[in-house]
Amino acid sequence: MRVCPRRAQPGELDQELLWLGVSLGGLAAAAIWLGLGLAWPRCTFLALTGHPCLTCGATRATVQFLHGHFAAALRWNPLAFVSLWAISLFDVYAAAVLIMRWPRLRVVGLTKKERTLIRVAVISLLVLNWIYVLTRSGVYA
Repeated sequence: MRVCPRRAQPGELDQELLWLGVSLGGLAAAAIWLGLGLAWPRCTFLALTGHPCLTCGATRATVQFLHGHFAAALRWNPLAFVSLWAISLFDVYAAAVLIMRWPRLRVVGLTKKERTLIRVAVISLLVLNWIYVLTRSGVYA
């Protein structure tokens, strides 16, 4: 596996512009939603089973994160907290690449073993996060 900088090719999907737009669009939609005083999303899984789902606490973690209360965000949902940092860092990278017209970073040459390792790591993180959320199940009700 290698990370290679390269210029965007003609006709190539602009990943940085696309995902920066999705990220900022989601942030704007959430701000409008909360600004209008609409009801917070409720967890259907929690309502049906009485147990928190994998992402329970993610909305509260996001609100805490956006207010700069990082420890509280981490307590609500560690996976959401890490994801929010990753999105924030990607947004800074994407904005810099678009504004400065820098080469884009691309991962190339993933072996089958590396792909499998990434899948196992992602599934493990999801399971560990769910275990954490389940141990705090009384908090999400």
